[in-house]
Amino acid sequence: MSKRDYYELLGLAKGASADQIKKAYRTKAKELHPDRNADKPEAESQFKEINEAYDVLKDGDKKAAYDKYGHAAFEGGMGGGGRPGGQGDFGSAFSDVFDDLFGDFMGGGRGGGGRSQASRGSDLRYNMGVTLEECYAGLQKSINVPTSVQCGSCRGSGAEGGSEPVTCPTCSGMGKVRATQGFFTVERTCPTCSGMGQTIKNPCRQCSGVGRVEKDRSLSVNVPAGVETGTRIRLSGEGEAGMRGGPSGDLYIFIEVSSHKIFQREGTNLYCRMPVSMASAALGGDIEVPTIDGGRSRVKIPQGSQSGRQMRLRSKGMPAIKSSQIGDMFIELAVETPVNLTSRQKEILREFEKLSEDNNPESKSFFSSVKSFWDTKKG
Repeated sequence: MSKRDYYELLGLAKGASADQIKKAYRTKAKELHPDRNADKPEAESQFKEINEAYDVLKDGDKKAAYDKYGHAAFEGGMGGGGRPGGQGDFGSAFSDVFDDLFGDFMGGGRGGGGRSQASRGSDLRYNMGVTLEECYAGLQKSINVPTSVQCGSCRGSGAEGGSEPVTCPTCSGMGKVRATQGFFTVERTCPTCSGMGQTIKNPCRQCSGVGRVEKDRSLSVNVPAGVETGTRIRLSGEGEAGMRGGPSGDLYIFIEVSSHKIFQREGTNLYCRMPVSMASAALGGDIEVPTIDGGRSRVKIPQGSQSGRQMRLRSKGMPAIKSSQIGDMFIELAVETPVNLTSRQKEILREFEKLSEDNNPESKSFFSSVKSFWDTKKG
């Protein structure tokens, strides 16, 4: 049976460009791969045909011979570059497409110059505890961070005495090695250089060839006003030093605000629960309340105030981070029942209770409803 035209197999017009050929082959390879067509026995033979077609058309010399002589270029000694790819050269053909699809994720495609010897350092996390007062005002705080810094002896190169790393002989600087397994070419990290692409013959005695050493660093951190628990501050380049002169990672400061004895915070608003005596709640008057800035504000309590009543002090709350907005403070009254009464105090309260039957409208309404409820049940 005569062979089908290679261009026709890939769905191309004769004279297609290299990019068009690669794109068409990639599409066909995905479509006809045997693993995706287990229920189609003919897929494997079709897959081999497009592989053979691509192996010829991707090669400039073979393509020129095929364009001139067709299939005859590879039969009877026509000198067109030898036998086409067929089954035996599938790994070569498909690995080109593998590089095109996955090369960016594997550290560079074929012929890409190898992997750089330098690698970026890891990011670090530091949990910083602050008080609510510090969140209100903002602060400059010094912290000690245990981290890896560039080795001063070898200046991060990892090599002793100013010598330079050499190209890894196992992977030729690629940082990875390839092995053909059936239809696929598999890439793995080079076991000799651990993916760095280079090795060091004379490692630095200070850092053992790593290019960095462990050290505690003191840093000054600017904590802006208005931060909350969970706020993240990024210090670029203050993380772990890179390997063999690579760039440093970043340091992330996570804020944790401690609880306060007086104030509770919700966003930019503050809440303060203020105990008042029965007499003050009944008669009304002025009370003095604290504010987060350390000051004092006077608040007027209306006569007959009940527990749970709230009063607002505008712009006495927390600032919004990186904004001119300031929240409010809410005073919540908690009417306090006196304890440990003397005989005289008890006597006065009993007398007061007899005289105040009409001064408790909520109690009067409630017990009236209770009486109606009981009467209904009896009926």
